[in-house]
Parts: sequence; C-alpha cells; structure tokens
Amino acid sequence: MSPSPEPAAPAPSFAVIPGTHVQRVLDGAHRRTTETIEAAYRIHGRGETVNPPSYFLRFPDRPNSRIIALPASVGGDVQVDGIKWISSFPDNVSAGLPRASAVLVLNDHETGYPLACLESSIISAARTAASAALAADRLTAGRPRPRTIGFFGAGLIARYIHSYLTGTGWTFEDTGVYDLSPEHAEGFAGYLKGSGAEGGVTVHGSAEELIRASDVVVFATVAGEPHVTDPGWFSHNPLVLNVSLRDLSPEVVLAATNVVDDVDHCLKANTSLHLTEQRVGNRDFVAGTLYDVLSGELEMPADRPVIFSPFGLGVLDLALGRHVYDTLRASGDLTVIDGFFHEMRRYG
Repeated sequence: MSPSPEPAAPAPSFAVIPGTHVQRVLDGAHRRTTETIEAAYRIHGRGETVNPPSYFLRFPDRPNSRIIALPASVGGDVQVDGIKWISSFPDNVSAGLPRASAVLVLNDHETGYPLACLESSIISAARTAASAALAADRLTAGRPRPRTIGFFGAGLIARYIHSYLTGTGWTFEDTGVYDLSPEHAEGFAGYLKGSGAEGGVTVHGSAEELIRASDVVVFATVAGEPHVTDPGWFSHNPLVLNVSLRDLSPEVVLAATNVVDDVDHCLKANTSLHLTEQRVGNRDFVAGTLYDVLSGELEMPADRPVIFSPFGLGVLDLALGRHVYDTLRASGDLTVIDGFFHEMRRYG
C-alpha cells in the first residue's frame, strides 16, 4: 500500500543578513540595544533560557588563536534557538584585520529549521558594549556618578563600549587610554577626540597611572593571563568592567566585590575568577549576578572596588540577532535565499 500523500506545507525560508544590514539596524540605537540586552538578562535570570558551556576549538600550531561555539536557546517573548560561531585570531591585527570575526545562526523555535545566518561581529561587539553600559549604570546607582573613565586596551571593543556609554547618556570629565602599543593608544585617543564626546582625553604612560586616575576602568585586552596584580591600584574603589576577563590576579579579585553575568560560565577557562576559585577552593568571593542587581536582590558597597566580569552569554547574541532579524523582516529588507531547503518531502 503506497503511503498517503503528505500535506502541503510552505517551505521554511532562510535569509542571509550581511553586516551592512546589521549595522543599519543597530547604528545609533544604543538605548534600544541596551534594553534588548537587559530583557535577555532578565529572561536568563528567570531560568527561561538554555545556555550550555561554550566550546573552544584550539589549534596546536596556533596556540593564541581559537574559535568558540556558543549554542543557546531563549524563551520568554524572544523564542529563538541558535548558535554563535566566533573566531579570535590576535595575529590578524598586525595584518590590518580585526581580531574577531563571527556568524550567528538563528533557528525557528517550533520546527528547528534555521531562519537566518547573520554576520555577527557587529552583534557580538554591540551586545558586549550594551552589557557593559547596562552594568555601569546599575552598579554605580548607589555611588557618586563617575567623573573619569580609563580604557586598558584600545581596540574595537573599547570603541564600542565608549560609544554605548556616551550613547546612553554618560559623560566624563576625562577619558584615559593605555595600551601596550603606543600606536594603538594614540589611534584610540584620536578617535575619542574626533567623536564629539565631552571632556578631555589622556594617554597614560602606565597601567597603574590609568587605573588610579579612573572612576571606571575598562579592561578590553587580549591578555591570556593576569598581569595586573596590585590591589592597591584600586584603593579609590572604582567600578571595573572586566570585559577581557583575564587581566586581574586573584589578589585583585579577592579585594573587590565581584558581580558576574553567570557564575558557572564565568568561573571556567582560566578567567581571573576561575583562577581565584582554584586558589581559595570556593566561590564565596562572588557576590552575585547582574540579574541579582537588576532584580534588587544585590546592592553594591561604596567602600570596595566593584568588578563586573561578563563571560558573554550566547543568549545575548541570540536575543539581539532576533531583534535584527525581526526588524529587517518587518521592513521587507531580508535577503531570502530561495530554495535553500531542497528535500522537503519524506517520500519524494
């Protein structure tokens, strides 16, 4: 007996979203993007996400390079699954290329079919910067408004964090810059001076000088192990946005109040907090998560440095990628690949 005919169903569509389209959606939308990231943190904090460990592809012949897979699923009102695939090749910088490149695949929540592949270096940088801006706002709520900021590392992420801070209403009397490469430090200083931001710009001659002069310190380096080891540099109790995760020694971590995006994710892969856990044998030095701060369960002391360490959750990329996808679909600007899914009938 021949099988019954399959019911006709529309073939799923698949879109390719280039970086130009991503930039078109996100350009200048700092507040909207930060709101999207805050909503994703709240969904994650309520347990409505799946965010497995990141998977690291490493290369014996290229030990400073890696490609990371971040699978995730977001519930709530976002309803999307998918994976971020991001490479970090620091040697690209000397060749005039950005260190990181990435794609993001979105999957339909109901059928599992891929919806789109997005150029994702912009999404990755934007969600990182929006996370930093959100944390800066909430973690300094009970303190005097910071007057100075210092960027340790002068690359793309530093530029994005600066733009998201200024784009969400921050102003500073002085913005400091320090980088192991004086050329990069001067280049970033030139960008800052030309960006129209208020206040002065200072290129510092040492890490200690930068840190001691800054109410907010942003670490955005490619450091693989701790190189800032003196807690005394932080005696003025700044907010530290520990975006690059591996700059600070356990001594610095233990002398501060520590907030993370996700405890299990942040305390792995030899991050500064993971090394601290290995040193002391517990996680008691972690005060809580950013969601705890957002929900009012955790308040920041004014008499200690506060360190925010975001490992970078795949759910943030998916939430922002979904926002980009939905925005382009609503405007009719999706680039759909006709016939991408070919075998759509079980029996031919």
